[in-house]
Amino acid sequence: MIIVPSFLLKRLYVKGSLCNDNKGFQFQLKNTLGSGYGNELLPLTLDGKELPRESSYFVLDTKEIPFSAVSKDNPFTLPMNKTLTILVRGVTLPEGSHKIGFS
Repeated sequence: MIIVPSFLLKRLYVKGSLCNDNKGFQFQLKNTLGSGYGNELLPLTLDGKELPRESSYFVLDTKEIPFSAVSKDNPFTLPMNKTLTILVRGVTLPEGSHKIGFS
């Protein structure tokens, strides 16, 4: 397993994009570093608490894919210079600052 250093993940995050929506919360990533892929997405964490993979999705070019569907046969791709939205259904953010973990 390859670990992406946190300073690189911070460069992917679109500042100010973390917000609640009518289904939960979302944030955006924009890859300006280099294209990549993964064959497994681990659960997101919100303020240190693990979120269910079944309620986490990524959206690229209007295609919504659950984290749980990512596999060697169906890899997660992060193309260069594209904005990707991460959705978490059924969880809303309380007021204040938050720490999101992404692996």
